[in-house]
Amino acid sequence: MKLLFYISVFFLISNCSFDLVDDHHGVHYLDKKEKKIIVQESNVNDIISIFGEPSTKSSFDNDIWIYIERKITNTHFFGKRKLSVNNVLVLEINDSGILAKKDFYKIDDMKDIKFDDQRSDTLEKRNFIYSFLSSMRQRINDPLGVRKKKRRGE
Repeated sequence: MKLLFYISVFFLISNCSFDLVDDHHGVHYLDKKEKKIIVQESNVNDIISIFGEPSTKSSFDNDIWIYIERKITNTHFFGKRKLSVNNVLVLEINDSGILAKKDFYKIDDMKDIKFDDQRSDTLEKRNFIYSFLSSMRQRINDPLGVRKKKRRGE
């Protein structure tokens, strides 16, 4: 009987994996790929060949392309999860198809972003980026949507 118990425990333990599982969404290694593009030199074809199609596109005076990298890691065997990587690359492309501006935000940068409330000609552009980054900030603070579920259940 003991032998049967030890054999079953052995098979149970041998099938367990001690590797932590990562959920990776978006463009992998966005921080390294971002260094390959150069403002006023790289064009749309270069950008697409490096990153692929953007996660989000919008067009105002210039096109704005947004690329996202998000990685959630299991930090414990009992299912605790942590947002380990949350990078956002915002590219502004002019009418000629050349990269006019690029902004790279890491997980720590998003907590410190200050937004200007003054109205100007670029209000629509700022409102789009503000709403997008605000939603990303909400996902950073509550990556699994636990707070939203608790509010509904109360």
